[in-house]
Amino acid sequence: MKLKVKPEDFIVEEKADLKLHKGGDYKVYLLTKRGFNTVDLLLRLSKKLDMPFSNFSYGGKKDRHALTTQYITIKDKGIFDTEEDSFNLRYVGDMQKPMGPELIKGNGFKIVIRDLDEKEALRVKSEIGLVKEHGFINYFDDQRFGSFDREQGFIGEKIIQNHHNIALKIYLTSIHPEDKKAEKERKRFFANNWGRWDECLKMAKTSFEKRAFRMLLRREKNPFLNSILMIPKEELSLFFSAFQSYLWNKLAERLLKTYHSDGTLLKYKGAYWEYLFYRSLHKNNSGYLTELILPTASQNAKMPDEFTENLYAEILNEHKLQMVCFNLRKIKTAFFKSSPRSLIIIPLIHAGEIEDDELYSGRKKLCLDFELPRGSYGTMLIKRLMVK
Repeated sequence: MKLKVKPEDFIVEEKADLKLHKGGDYKVYLLTKRGFNTVDLLLRLSKKLDMPFSNFSYGGKKDRHALTTQYITIKDKGIFDTEEDSFNLRYVGDMQKPMGPELIKGNGFKIVIRDLDEKEALRVKSEIGLVKEHGFINYFDDQRFGSFDREQGFIGEKIIQNHHNIALKIYLTSIHPEDKKAEKERKRFFANNWGRWDECLKMAKTSFEKRAFRMLLRREKNPFLNSILMIPKEELSLFFSAFQSYLWNKLAERLLKTYHSDGTLLKYKGAYWEYLFYRSLHKNNSGYLTELILPTASQNAKMPDEFTENLYAEILNEHKLQMVCFNLRKIKTAFFKSSPRSLIIIPLIHAGEIEDDELYSGRKKLCLDFELPRGSYGTMLIKRLMVK
């Protein structure tokens, strides 16, 4: 099975409820792009248009390995229709408020799954009916956990546990696939010489690395925490969101195990861990599960009932956490905000057709056309269809 062989294999179209208002302070644009994630492209646009990044607003982050369409707003009186090979920006009107996630109704997907043999293609297509009837668990998918370090854990978790030393170490030493060779070597050096701040400072290259290691070398007051406070707000928010998403996934998984303890659950190996799925919901609990809405973690997160509250408390206890830990009094730039999320999504699947794969001789492709509510992952629907 191959996904995203080319951008046109993964098309995402944002559907939004826009309140256009002529003469509003915010110019609304339809942004079509490939080869960039949303934030990186908006950073590029802010430089190109010579205006602060804070003037740009968006509702959702769209993948760079896809052909995506979404709405953004720019706080400016000018109109900046722009077209390049990798993106197109088209003005559609004005609004009195910036674009945000609350304006998104959902996303439409056209996805091609390639390099299937005929038997596998037919098997996957046969799952569509079950998914249309019973839905799938609304997990946060792998792309939410890019900052997770398999050996050291989540930066967000270490911060709320007040392990600022470990959080900073993960930030400065965790190696990611997109890192260049020199950056990987530098991070390995920091990891192997952690605590030898003079040696780390000699190897430091970025302004953040230099400032952090200088503070540590001078033994300033709370150097680890103060280094964490230097992390950009957007980045720190992503670290918190990653840990929130992990806790939500663990709660969803535990609920699923509780209500499907008969050995019928299926496993799909993701980039970091296995995801559990059901093939169909048991009749005696389908109503409860399909209507269940679970909040993401925060100090004020309120579970829907005593049962989910107890499961959530178990998970927090396993991580040596309590709800009060999410109140970060020492960090003001980012925070844990609770958001409601449906446990189960019933997708609107318009089509699922098997065709000959023009890129892989003798193989088949499955072409899917479907819609999901905002915040749900098209790749998670693919995982559910592919699971055996």
